Amino acid sequence: MKIPYKLLFMIMMTVALAFGFLALLWPHDTYGYERLHIFLFNLCTGCTILLHYTEPRDTLSPRVRWFLLLSVAYAFSAFLNIYVPVLIVTPFLVAIVEAIRIRKFSFFPWDFFRKQVSVSDKFHHAALLCLSIGMVIAALVIINAEIYHFITIPKLALNLFFLGYSFPLSLITMSLVFSIMENHAGKVGLLKNAAFWLINLGVIIFFGFILAEVFLPQIAVSTVLFASVVMVFYLFIRLGKNLQQKQFLISGMGFLIVTSVTGIAYIFMEFAPGYDSARLIWLMRLHSFSALYGWNLCGLAIICRYNDFPIQLHSKSTIVLHWLTVLLFAPLGCYYPLMAVVATISYGVYLYIILFSKADHGKAEAPVGSS
Repeated sequence: MKIPYKLLFMIMMTVALAFGFLALLWPHDTYGYERLHIFLFNLCTGCTILLHYTEPRDTLSPRVRWFLLLSVAYAFSAFLNIYVPVLIVTPFLVAIVEAIRIRKFSFFPWDFFRKQVSVSDKFHHAALLCLSIGMVIAALVIINAEIYHFITIPKLALNLFFLGYSFPLSLITMSLVFSIMENHAGKVGLLKNAAFWLINLGVIIFFGFILAEVFLPQIAVSTVLFASVVMVFYLFIRLGKNLQQKQFLISGMGFLIVTSVTGIAYIFMEFAPGYDSARLIWLMRLHSFSALYGWNLCGLAIICRYNDFPIQLHSKSTIVLHWLTVLLFAPLGCYYPLMAVVATISYGVYLYIILFSKADHGKAEAPVGSS
């Protein structure tokens, strides 16, 4: 990826984190800074990088540039609670994603059911399809919530569906995990394909149970998802090729496990007697930080440097800085302005290191394969 685009994405992701702290410094009853915090990272930056990764080019194609511009318009319109522009740009965004998806894969996802298609490609295809479907569903929820009010469900809230834009990034990061595993058939191949279905169907079913606000089914499905993540983690440790990318993806899967554990813990607390959502904000922020700026960021960073590995940096120190930023500085930054500044600076430093460290092309490294 060319330097101007890496710089643009670094700025957008840093600003996204800063918006997560803005309510502490400048409270506002009308506008939710959390929306910009989520949109700038997930939709504007993350999904643009996903589309760029799908098109093997050195620079952003005209379609991907249009997606970036329209997604920024989408983000700020939703932030300002002006939903007509959101509904206007949504069909164009979906059309861009679908044009790229169909050209890379196919209209109907037959690949999901074919044994000869790598699990990495299945996750990649699922990420694009999830993005298209997510934008359509978000538009329908806006129409329901702001115009017609056909369905009245407490959990059928816009912010919940806007959070869904993080799932395509999670799927493409999972695609990267499987892309550097050694090829195996037999039982290992079955486990890989089982992980694909358990993770994708599990999240869909889990989301339905969240809307229905039922306790035991949520615990059951979230436990299956956690077990699936642990299984993938084990397979990755055993089968992942010895590449620099593996170190960062192992770190990313650590963040994903933290995300799973904090999610299950929140469900138990939500249904416990005396539940008070205000008292659990710290847990949800820890959950969201580890998911967005931990797990998902690992995948986005690797995509941005996809053709540069190995890169000249101290991997362990960089990973330690990442963990301190996501699990210590950022959560504290939600309560203390000084820590918010520290978290934003630390995060910017991490992005600069991972995005702009020099490529070490003099050092041979095995090419990334598919599983």
